[in-house]
Amino acid sequence: MTVDFKKYKDGLVPAIIQDNDTRKVLMMGFMNDEALQKTMQEGKVTFYSRSKNRLWTKGEESGNFLELKSVAVDCDNDTLLIKAHPLGPVCHTGADTCWSEKNHHENFLFYLEEVIEMRKGASADKSYVASLFAKGINKIAQKVGEEAVETVIEAKDDNESLFLNEAADLLFHYLILLNAKGYRLKDITRVLQDRHSG
Repeated sequence: MTVDFKKYKDGLVPAIIQDNDTRKVLMMGFMNDEALQKTMQEGKVTFYSRSKNRLWTKGEESGNFLELKSVAVDCDNDTLLIKAHPLGPVCHTGADTCWSEKNHHENFLFYLEEVIEMRKGASADKSYVASLFAKGINKIAQKVGEEAVETVIEAKDDNESLFLNEAADLLFHYLILLNAKGYRLKDITRVLQDRHSG
């Protein structure tokens, strides 16, 4: 891999960071050759901070590191695409991406996971999600089973609206169950990807 660090006067190239699992663009920073070498050697994404005028490893203060998965350079050899696994929120605002959108249309299920994570800590009398978590894993698992049965029942009929709504209920409660077990969709996606490539 050849990177043209001499193309710009400051010796820096843009580095676009993408979530290795969700493919969501997380942030953009700048790297010089030293930052790239440190990233590849230590496995944690390191940038060159123009404001601090030094190397800066993402997460060095917050603990929200970016674990390196792969590095690619574009056709002009002057922009890096880095795929990483984020260990916590990426943006300084607390969002998972510096391009956090209100609607999250493209990755709505991953956004929904964030909503579930946020609401499980709310008051049980004000949040349905929190009330399920308060009842424990058995109740959550039971609810998934109930929604699965209702989805199967509606699948046997021809009412599109009822089927889609039951399927949505099932998927929503499945996300809650995953969270309760300490997992996320990306963990399930990884299993499916391994099966597909195996």
